[in-house]
Amino acid sequence: MTPPAAPRRPAPVLLGDAEVRARLTPATATAAVRHALLEHQAGRLAAPPRLHAGLGGGELVFTGGALADEGGQGVAGVHGFRAYGTADRAGEQLVAVWDSASGRLTAVVHGQELGPRRTGAIGAVAVEALARTGGPAGCRLGLIGTGPQGWAQLWALSASASHRPAEVAVFGRRRERAERFAARVREELGLAARAVDSARAAVQGREVVIVATNSPTPVLEADWVAPGTHLSTLGPKSTTHYEIPPELAERAAVIATDSPAQAGSYGTDHLLGPTPLTALGAVLAGTAPGRGGHDDITLFSSVGLAGTEVAVAATLTRA
Repeated sequence: MTPPAAPRRPAPVLLGDAEVRARLTPATATAAVRHALLEHQAGRLAAPPRLHAGLGGGELVFTGGALADEGGQGVAGVHGFRAYGTADRAGEQLVAVWDSASGRLTAVVHGQELGPRRTGAIGAVAVEALARTGGPAGCRLGLIGTGPQGWAQLWALSASASHRPAEVAVFGRRRERAERFAARVREELGLAARAVDSARAAVQGREVVIVATNSPTPVLEADWVAPGTHLSTLGPKSTTHYEIPPELAERAAVIATDSPAQAGSYGTDHLLGPTPLTALGAVLAGTAPGRGGHDDITLFSSVGLAGTEVAVAATLTRA
């Protein structure tokens, strides 16, 4: 007698950039990373520092995470990893997600879109938690950098109820690229964006400043940042390569990061290493102070909390 065949497990969902663009909304991504940040603070998101495997001319980098099952809360336990190569100039990444209860591989996401949009969502949560409220008209935002990371920051903030930018001043090294970037922001995100002639013009008089460059030297001066400004930095932050001036740390009332453990893995090489860093999740949970006054300068150092890319990828299987 032939034994019954084992039940077939559903194949994992395979998603590329087109599916990410179609399925992932700013609100969904932001909600997923906010939840992950709070779960990390509560000890229910395992998020070890990233691992590096040397491969001759570059490295293969892994970040892993496991989000605990919250029985009765409608959030299933998942775990997975993200992998990318430092020699890959295309910026393609792979994210794999498993259902923790069954051990089934549920999703594999590859391409260039998920990573920046996850980082953009973390940045939007940081702005909502640390920046002054822009009021009914929204906030005035300055952006230095015209690459995918800068775009994703605006994409995520475009759905913010409290901090949707009322106007965006964009500066890039190439004026024509900044003009094209601003036009795309106007057309696709519906934000009033314009290119400006200098980094100073992008920074001065803004409630929110986002710096998203690959520059090894500061792209702005500390005294351009007015009291009350929130600044997010996404680019180089080592003691030898840094896109913001170290003096900003001295002026900031709060310096937050999405992953103190990841920031700590830099050791003494992190630009802000000697400065106590506040976990963004702790600010969200109310266990650490955020902005204390109208004129406080707040600084967010984005390093990439492991597991948030798995949390965002998991939402795509439910979209």
